[in-house]
Amino acid sequence: MEVVFKLYPWEWMATSDYREQLAHSPVRWVEPPWKAVLSNKAILPILWELFPGHPNLLEASFDPSHFAGQPHAKKPFLSREGESVTLATPEGGHVHNPGEYGAEGFIYQAYSPARRFDGRYTTLGVWIVDDVPSGLCVREESGPIAKNTSFFVPHYFMNE
Repeated sequence: MEVVFKLYPWEWMATSDYREQLAHSPVRWVEPPWKAVLSNKAILPILWELFPGHPNLLEASFDPSHFAGQPHAKKPFLSREGESVTLATPEGGHVHNPGEYGAEGFIYQAYSPARRFDGRYTTLGVWIVDDVPSGLCVREESGPIAKNTSFFVPHYFMNE
């Protein structure tokens, strides 16, 4: 195989029985290994420290007391599909989505709920290829945490 597209997370591949072969493989990955850095939420407090107040970032910290008494999100470093995410809401409540993640650690991030349309929270996912926006997904969920069971809204764009 010369070129491979995978859905399996890099952090799982890096801890698999085949991890030694990955380092020496001539395969070209459609999602390259460096993408693991961007998908790890531990980068968020680091980005906030480097660029505090940046309009494209939410305040984030490794310290659980940083947002004490304030609305915030608690997210595992490697979570996918909203698993193991907890929200401390402005009303003082908590919303938790159970999951298998968290042993790797957590980050804490300012609370910023997704926009609601017709009673559903809407989350956008964007794919970029060679610095060009190349794909978009829209997920809708009745609660504030998008999950793998969220509605995946079909859409189609025509370039005219």
